[in-house]
Amino acid sequence: MMNYKTILIEKKPGYAIVTLNRPNEMNALSRTMREELEDCFIKLEKDVEVMSIILTGGDYVFSAGMDIKEMAVLPDHEIDDYFKSIVSYLKRIYSCGKPVIAAVGGIALGGGFNLAIICDLIIASESAIFGHPELKFGLNPLFNPLRQIVGMAKAKEIAMLGEPLGAKEAFRIGLVNKVAPPEEFMEEAMTTAEELSKRSAKAIEAVKKISLIAPQLDKSSALDLEFGISALLFSRPERKVHMNEFFFIEQMKKSKQKRGE
Repeated sequence: MMNYKTILIEKKPGYAIVTLNRPNEMNALSRTMREELEDCFIKLEKDVEVMSIILTGGDYVFSAGMDIKEMAVLPDHEIDDYFKSIVSYLKRIYSCGKPVIAAVGGIALGGGFNLAIICDLIIASESAIFGHPELKFGLNPLFNPLRQIVGMAKAKEIAMLGEPLGAKEAFRIGLVNKVAPPEEFMEEAMTTAEELSKRSAKAIEAVKKISLIAPQLDKSSALDLEFGISALLFSRPERKVHMNEFFFIEQMKKSKQKRGE
């Protein structure tokens, strides 16, 4: 479907798997990889067969972060464009209308940590490690998405101290949604993607939109936004189909109960 140098794309029924593929560089996020991620997410968002997207680095590493070798030789006059390219690819994934699941095996550090937290859900291997070592290089980590997930106090602690977080601690503080053994975390991510593919695409897109906008509004405006979207979704013909399916299934269950099945 799509051929890239630094990422692999695999389509499954209802979802796609995007795999970072620079194993010799621990999936360091080079300019080429970022451009390819941005391009593939544009295409997958338009693909009507893809209801959700899994983003992973494989079993042993998610991403060690930005490509330090590339950054070390960056000319001063290219710095602004370089960081604009980082913002561009992160925005593309962050604003994707389809749910994105980060399946994290091994380390997700620096830019790799940033990439994981802009996804909608994180499913981690027990061997996963998250961290922000950027401060050691005099750089600031991506703060706001982290704050939205774990709260202000914890986000400051993670960003300022840069101490690594294991998968269980990440789960405890609400950073990740699920933790699974190393041999099972991808299966867990695929099961989640399959479940998401059964949901209304428009309703899922609405939830994503609300999650991005509502935190910036006061309570009254947030209610207006959410119920305005609810009214719009309720007016769609798709709603009647889903409701009729629900009522049919419930009636079948009641009939079986009466028959003692």
